[in-house]
Amino acid sequence: MKQGIHPENYRLVVFKDMSNDEMFLCKSTADTKDTIEFEGTEYPLIKMEISSTSHPFYTGKTKLVDTAGRVDKFMNKYKKFAK
Repeated sequence: MKQGIHPENYRLVVFKDMSNDEMFLCKSTADTKDTIEFEGTEYPLIKMEISSTSHPFYTGKTKLVDTAGRVDKFMNKYKKFAK
């Protein structure tokens, strides 16, 4: 392996799936300002939209994701640039 190309600031981080509130602890170098108490200890928090606990491929369940609000918000925001 090449020396000096891998990050050295790994630390324990809690990843939280915002769609179902599942959390798991893993080492990561991701930066965040949020923290959360997990199993009695405070850790940095990374919020995710989807994880293996909520993804249809892993759960076998289909889930309706509301993107209409996002599209409308985008269209309204950039309407002034339309010709």
